[in-house]
Amino acid sequence: MNQQTQYPLRGAMFMVLAGIAFAAANAITWTVTYKMGFKAQSDAFWQYAIAMVFSLPFIWKQGLSSMKTKHPILHGARILLSVLGVQAFTQAFASGMAPWHVVALVMTSPFFVMIGAAVFLRERVSANRWIAACLGFAGAMILLRPWEGALSFATLYPVAAAICWGGASLITKRLTADEPQTAITMWLLVLIAPINGLFSLQAGFEIPTGSILALLLLGGVIMYAAQHFLTLAYSVADAGFVQPFDDLKLFSNILVSWLVLSFAPEGSYWLGILLILAGSLYLLWSERQGQTAAAVA
Repeated sequence: MNQQTQYPLRGAMFMVLAGIAFAAANAITWTVTYKMGFKAQSDAFWQYAIAMVFSLPFIWKQGLSSMKTKHPILHGARILLSVLGVQAFTQAFASGMAPWHVVALVMTSPFFVMIGAAVFLRERVSANRWIAACLGFAGAMILLRPWEGALSFATLYPVAAAICWGGASLITKRLTADEPQTAITMWLLVLIAPINGLFSLQAGFEIPTGSILALLLLGGVIMYAAQHFLTLAYSVADAGFVQPFDDLKLFSNILVSWLVLSFAPEGSYWLGILLILAGSLYLLWSERQGQTAAAVA
């Protein structure tokens, strides 16, 4: 029996644990940037610098020669979009937005990927996928509340992150057609921290000390654990089975925001959250149906 079909519930458990760990890391980012005043650009740099330290064994094993590529411009564009997404994501926390609010809006990223695939990759978009996108965007509008004048530059940071990461996903999709996964991973691991460093220098580079340093190190360990759980989830269960459990990270962030930071959604915000979640799950279901139909054909 294939290991990936042998432990589906274990895979779901690992995916849920990854979501909880990511939520804890987000709470630390909110605390460091908003509550303690550490610059968002420096926080982003140190987050990925610490993550790169954990990745050094992999980088050493693969060697820089594994970064050889036919598409350096595409790799560069992907990393730049990834960095801009990280910067916008961190700035959203620094503005004081609750982690659950930020994550809910960032979850619109798959819908931007879908639209980008239709526009730039000329992929056919089914009616089901358009329905999913409409659900997601309706949820985002409820969270952004432009009709109440609540729309501000700060509230658009998570949307900017979703668009940037959606663009990075599109480029990744293009690169996987003729680039090894190792090269795609190495480019990101090696360059994302230095490029974040440039943003930090431009904003006034800060070196963490005391409790901020302790929190950043703790956040790095938690982020490493989250990535490890994510890898375990995909290694013991089918991706199609565990992917819906990834969307539970939204509720992990709500729980952590409530228990640790005393933030919780109120009133119609819940409707926005449920619409985004419904759109995401419906899009995933639509993708799976399309793959099944293609396999049968």
